[in-house]
Amino acid sequence: MSLIERNGRVVAHEAWGEYHLLGIRAPAIAKIARPGQFLMLQVNSSGFPLLRRPISVHHCEDDRVEVFFKVVGTGTVLLAAKRPGDKIDLIGPLGKGFTIPGQPAAAPVVLVGGGRGIAPLRFLAHELKAKGHLPIIFYGGKTKQDLPLTAYLQPEGFELFLATEDGGLGFHGLITELLEREIPRLKPSRLYVCGPEGMMRRLAQLNQRWSIPAEFSLEAKMGCGFGVCYGCVWLIRHGVAAEWTRICQEGPVFPGEVIIWEAQA
Repeated sequence: MSLIERNGRVVAHEAWGEYHLLGIRAPAIAKIARPGQFLMLQVNSSGFPLLRRPISVHHCEDDRVEVFFKVVGTGTVLLAAKRPGDKIDLIGPLGKGFTIPGQPAAAPVVLVGGGRGIAPLRFLAHELKAKGHLPIIFYGGKTKQDLPLTAYLQPEGFELFLATEDGGLGFHGLITELLEREIPRLKPSRLYVCGPEGMMRRLAQLNQRWSIPAEFSLEAKMGCGFGVCYGCVWLIRHGVAAEWTRICQEGPVFPGEVIIWEAQA
């Protein structure tokens, strides 16, 4: 089920360099959104750029939905210019999100976010915690400037493992290297992953050895968000067959074992 909020309104805006968090009053969407789903945002009422931009649901609270993003092009430049009081047209929630087991396991669950890939994982961490699971968050980036949500996640009581490629914050190296070191000790019951394609591909390779149930939130350029344009396909296994599959409809979250990473190389 998706809704169009014609009169969404920005109620909060925080910025850390290229990274931005917008709080948008959108009560109907906030009520039904689930972790891993996304919104299609109209970034400019003038019609340019024509297409909406897909942004993960970062968090929901009361009548407010939050989005977290990095400025990477024209659409996100315009979105970053929004200020409290501005109206914004949004469609959502769209797509299929993460699976949250009904029965908490004794072992923790590990959430892995690389850079802006942390966007859907804060919402997921809160939902997992509310259902009795123990979420542990691995958050990585090139520099400490790529980890701005540390300021939210630590006060919210989540156990955090941080990694930066330049050693400016936390572990000095890749988040996948930190995971290799910690997974044998943590022995998690599940993995949830979102981040750069290279990071996710490497983690999928590592998980062939670990054999932990894992879900990956995939990214693709989207024209419509409804499955009409077929502009966001990945090669996904369906039983014994492999099919080009719409990320916006059947995803963006998929079990790790069905994703054919080689097709995206």
